[in-house]
Amino acid sequence: MTDSSRADERRMTNVFERYLTLWVALCIVGGIVLGRVAPGFAQTLDGFAIVINGAPVVSIPIAICLFFMMYPIMVKIDFAEVIKAGKSVKPVSLTLFINWAVKPFTMYGIAFLFLGIVFRGFIGPEAMDLVRMPLGLDLPVGAEHGAGTVVLHEGVKMLEIPLWRSYLAGAILLGIAPCTAMVLVWGYLARGNAGHTLVMVAINSLTMLVLYGVLGGFLLGVGRLPVPWEALLLSIGAYVALPLVAGFLTRKWVIAAKGPIWFAEKFLHVLTPVTIAALLVTLVLLFSFKGDVIVANPLTILWIAIPLFLQTTLIFGVGYGLSRLFRLSYADAAPTAMIGASNHFEVAIATAVMLFGLGSGAALATVVGVLIEVPVMLLLVKICVRTQHWFGPEVT
Repeated sequence: MTDSSRADERRMTNVFERYLTLWVALCIVGGIVLGRVAPGFAQTLDGFAIVINGAPVVSIPIAICLFFMMYPIMVKIDFAEVIKAGKSVKPVSLTLFINWAVKPFTMYGIAFLFLGIVFRGFIGPEAMDLVRMPLGLDLPVGAEHGAGTVVLHEGVKMLEIPLWRSYLAGAILLGIAPCTAMVLVWGYLARGNAGHTLVMVAINSLTMLVLYGVLGGFLLGVGRLPVPWEALLLSIGAYVALPLVAGFLTRKWVIAAKGPIWFAEKFLHVLTPVTIAALLVTLVLLFSFKGDVIVANPLTILWIAIPLFLQTTLIFGVGYGLSRLFRLSYADAAPTAMIGASNHFEVAIATAVMLFGLGSGAALATVVGVLIEVPVMLLLVKICVRTQHWFGPEVT
């Protein structure tokens, strides 16, 4: 790439990155306003989804936006570097340890402390929530199950549980769903090792199929949590596999047809702003769908957001600190910390709706995860970029 094209790309990227927090805030507000001013438009778009067992698992508009968010990143990845990254045992092992041995349990502890003790008086000690009966369970009205009681609501048996416990369930579902899509954006903005990030996306996607139900059932404490196989496979396919395959094939075909110099100087230059533009459009859509919920429950959003914020920053600190302790390079340290800190909120929302119902507190808690995810992760990206001098070359 020539000096002039590098300078042009830096200017283009800086325009987006320098004011990205502002753009994000404007898009969140714009999405909420759109949902309020034109609710029919938002509801129509939200209705375009792949539905399984009555729950919208993959939103088609969001999937399209995420495709264009991920596709430019995938095109830029040299897959020879991915193979090389997969052979680096230390960053891969550390990321797996944080995601599956630390993060689910710290999320449970922090959420229980704040939702069940510190904020319980504000939420309402006597406030109750109606959630779906666990799959396969048929108890008579008045029977007790865990912390809930079976009641008849509009002719349907439901489980009445304390509202704070419903919020806790949503937080748990977020904590056991490590990010497999948006983290590619965070790693890209932090100038991390794209190969390591992609390797961990693949490993986390496979690991979720095994551990999501096991950890969910254990931490929820309501018996075995059925693994939402269809939801997991569809979301991973829509949010990760499609842009991965498209990016790989595009890179291969363009380099073969035009050569590596044209690919680097011309083709990638055009794709540079697409990722962030797609991120901003995604935010507008997300918050146009969920804006009414947020506006109607401002204080509830705050009570849920505080433990989620603390969890995110704690896991980031653990990942970043251990990466420095184990003397990883910055390029591996940044995505290691980012992958642990961020959540696969699409899967968490789908699972909460499937298990507890669209109007449940658990579903609301997962929506709050969307609300805080982008601003907090952008803050952590800035911390990474400004502290990369803390790390030297990886020591093996």
